[in-house]
Amino acid sequence: MITRTPAPLHTIAHEQRESPVSGASKQPPTARGDWRAQLRDCIRTPQALLEQLDLPATLLPGIRDGHALFSIRVPQAYASRIRTDDPNDPLLRQVLPLDAEMDVVDGYVNDPLEEADHSPLPGLIHKYTNRVLLMASGGCAINCRYCFRRHFPYEDHQPSREQWRDILDYLRADTRIHEVILSGGDPLVSTDKRLSWLVEALGEIPHLKRLRIHTRLPVVIPDRINDELLGWLGATRLQKIVVIHTNHANELDDDVAAAMSRLAAIGVTLLNQGVILRGINDTVATQTALAERLFECGVLPYYLHAFDPVQGAAHFTVSDTEACALMEALLEHLPGFLMPRLVREIPGRGSKTPLGSAASHVSVIASV
Repeated sequence: MITRTPAPLHTIAHEQRESPVSGASKQPPTARGDWRAQLRDCIRTPQALLEQLDLPATLLPGIRDGHALFSIRVPQAYASRIRTDDPNDPLLRQVLPLDAEMDVVDGYVNDPLEEADHSPLPGLIHKYTNRVLLMASGGCAINCRYCFRRHFPYEDHQPSREQWRDILDYLRADTRIHEVILSGGDPLVSTDKRLSWLVEALGEIPHLKRLRIHTRLPVVIPDRINDELLGWLGATRLQKIVVIHTNHANELDDDVAAAMSRLAAIGVTLLNQGVILRGINDTVATQTALAERLFECGVLPYYLHAFDPVQGAAHFTVSDTEACALMEALLEHLPGFLMPRLVREIPGRGSKTPLGSAASHVSVIASV
C-alpha cells in the first residue's frame, strides 16, 4: 500500500538509447587528475543539476522533495556522461531525485538487509562465516537514488583508530575468516594514507587470504585510481579483488577503461555488480551492451542484484518474475562467462540466494 499518491513517472520514461559512451571525459580540465578536488566539487543542489544538464524547470519540485530526503551528489566526471536536455537519460535516472521518493510503500523499509543485527563492533558487519565487511568510509562520491543503505546510520559506524584496533583483534581471533571486504559508503573516499595503514595491518593477519574492495569511485571519478592507491594496493600479499558498481554501458567511458587497466596491471581481479532497475537496465539490449562493454574494459559481470526493498526507492522495483525472464532471454545473447548471476540477499541466510532457473546454466562465482 502507498500512503500518498505516487508521483507521475511520465517525465522519466522507460525508453532509452543503448549506445555506450566513448571518448575522454568532458569535465573541466582544471579538475583532471585531482580526485579530491573532484570529490569536493560535486553537483550538490537541485538547481545546479537542472542548470548544468539543461533540464526543464518543471522537474524542480520533485527534485527538491527527493533531495530533502537524500541529498544530491554527482561528480562532474559522471555528469559529463549524462546527455543534456534529456530527462530520460539512464545515468541521470540513477541520480535524479523524484517526489516518488516521498511515498511510503508497504514492505519497503529503512534496513532491508537487517545489517544492524550483524554488527558486533562499530564499522564491522559479520553476516557470513568466513568473510566480514568493514565500513571503511561512511561517505560516497555519488548518491545513487536506489541505494539500499540510503538510511544507514553511518554516524554509528565511523571507527576511531582505537576502534579499528579492536576490529583487527576481532579478525585475528577468528581464524575462520579468510576474506575482508572493504565497503561503505565507498571505501575509496578514504585517504590513501588511511587505507594503506589498514590494508597493511590486514596483511599481517596470517589466516586472511583475500582483500575485496566494493567501490563505485573508479566509475564516477576514474582519477581516483592514482599512483598512491596502486602503491598500497599492489604491495599487499593478499589476493586483490575490486568489485565496481555499474548499471549501464554509458557509465563506462575511456577514462573508466583506463582506470581498469591500471588496476589489472597490478594483479587485481576485476568484477562488476549491478542492480536491476526499472527504466534503466531492465531490457535484454541494455544488459547485453553492459556485459560486452564491461569485458572490453577487462571486467567480468559478477552479480545482478534483485532490488532491495528500501524505503524511498520503490519506483525502481523490477519484480523477480520479470528479472528471471530477463535472465533467461539473456542466455541467447551472451556467453556464459559474461552472464551476471541474478541474486537476492535475504536477511538471515548464509549467502546470496540465486534466483530463477537461469542460475543453473551459468558458472557459479563464489557467493559473497
